[in-house]
Amino acid sequence: MYRKFYGLEKKPFDLTPDGNIIYLSEAHREGIATLRYGVIADKGFLMLTGGVGTGKTTIINTLLPMLRDKVRVCLLNNPKLNKHEFFHYLAKKLRIRFSGNKSAFILEFSKLLEQCEKRGEKILLIIDEAQVFPVELMEEVRLLSNHAGERNVLSIFLIGQPELQETLANPRLLPLRQRIGLHYHLPELTRKDTAQYISYRLNMAGAANAALFTSDAIDMIHRASRGTPRLVNVICDHALISGFNLELNQIDREVVLKCIEEIRLPRESKLTLPDVATSAGKVAIEKKAIRTRKQRRGSAVAVLVIGCLAVLAGVLYYCIDRGWIDLGLQ
Repeated sequence: MYRKFYGLEKKPFDLTPDGNIIYLSEAHREGIATLRYGVIADKGFLMLTGGVGTGKTTIINTLLPMLRDKVRVCLLNNPKLNKHEFFHYLAKKLRIRFSGNKSAFILEFSKLLEQCEKRGEKILLIIDEAQVFPVELMEEVRLLSNHAGERNVLSIFLIGQPELQETLANPRLLPLRQRIGLHYHLPELTRKDTAQYISYRLNMAGAANAALFTSDAIDMIHRASRGTPRLVNVICDHALISGFNLELNQIDREVVLKCIEEIRLPRESKLTLPDVATSAGKVAIEKKAIRTRKQRRGSAVAVLVIGCLAVLAGVLYYCIDRGWIDLGLQ
């Protein structure tokens, strides 16, 4: 609904991936180059980790067209399978027979590897969300890699969240962990990347004004999202809706802050600003600070008065004792 108001041809911050709008930061490009080298150089097992929404899928979607000519890809993005389902899935993707017998599958798989070697082809097995991949199946994957031998025709990508490193710490997976030839961790966007990302998305959506967000607004978006592209999209889309409702030509810091307050779920750490309180919170904090200052001032005055009275009482007693003052009490 805000597209016409802001002169946009399409929604710039849609959460549904758009193959025509792919922003690659320096870290993304480095990750693509690293993984591409891993396949070409026959590094065997490769691992890509990154937080939720940091762009791991973007890296894979950008990488695959670079490899498609001589690489047969098998992508497994739902790793919650049992052993039978796993082998059935591989057989279907690799177009080999599977009768339900594991030994028969291994024979067919070994034959496929031989054929790939003769044709100068490679097989790339990609396991997405590998941090939840069962340990038993991780071991099966490692055993499958044994059949490649010296052929150098099989590469295996393990893609997952940082917890994947904890999964691989399982003693049973030590043989697999030792085979990982390359590991690249995808960091969050920097402040500069976040600004470029927002500008890029707006330009690709046909925005007449790519500076729809003020510099302070971008600062707030970056801090709240921690540089996670998916959260940047959520905040920016919500901010454009608010800006449209308020008929604002530019989105400022206050609009972004209000949006963050509205969309942040209870206990949502990713959208918590550590040094910026919400408006309601700021009022409560300020009131508490005022009460504290008043209490401290009151305490200080009371101590000062008591101290003065004690000094006066001491002086008076001294004077009476010396006979300098006669109160006429005798």
